[in-house]
Amino acid sequence: MDATSQAGGATATAGGPVVGGQAGPADPLLPYLSADFPWYGLDEGWTGRRFLMQAGAGGHRAGAAGVDYGTLGHGDEPARQYEPRDVRKFAVVVTVARRDSRRSADNTGTLEATSASSAAWLAGSGLLAATWPGQLDRTLRQDWLDQQSTLAWDLADDLAGPGWSTLSLPVNGLPQTFRYRESEYGWVLAGEAPGVLLGAFGRGVSAYGIGFSTVPDLVSYARP
Repeated sequence: MDATSQAGGATATAGGPVVGGQAGPADPLLPYLSADFPWYGLDEGWTGRRFLMQAGAGGHRAGAAGVDYGTLGHGDEPARQYEPRDVRKFAVVVTVARRDSRRSADNTGTLEATSASSAAWLAGSGLLAATWPGQLDRTLRQDWLDQQSTLAWDLADDLAGPGWSTLSLPVNGLPQTFRYRESEYGWVLAGEAPGVLLGAFGRGVSAYGIGFSTVPDLVSYARP
């Protein structure tokens, strides 16, 4: 299973969504615009806030950084520190490029092809990073995060296993089957969509009532 920064390895080319206006050098849209795959977010059924999160550059080829995955947020932004009463409600969509097996960025090994497990791992680790369980200090939380990340990796590598159930959700208006699981921290799902691999995680927002669609214009995510 390929995941996190290992999801990359392709040359970035123009071919992302069309955005009104031209992106400047410091524009947070820039990494999204350099992707050679379509971005997905929640469909028009979501009427709340939308925001950019992070686009990941997984590797280098011919001197160019390859954007291979990224996240778009919906609702409340994940907390940066522990909140005694966490009432945030959010859903984050993870888009992962389809990549064949390829050389690593430092050319010392081979990276696996991306798969739905890649999206599951990125979604699972994203949920953990957005979760602050109990009144843990930073040291204890890091221990917890390491332990839970190992579990999330194992679960993502076995999408057909008993840790997952099946959930059908619309993608561009058509039903698509996803693998889905819930925990005390929130929910995670992963599957496929036209042109990409798709994952999502959230809490306080029901996964059963969402749908996904390609994002033709990222301006709605870039607004403050």
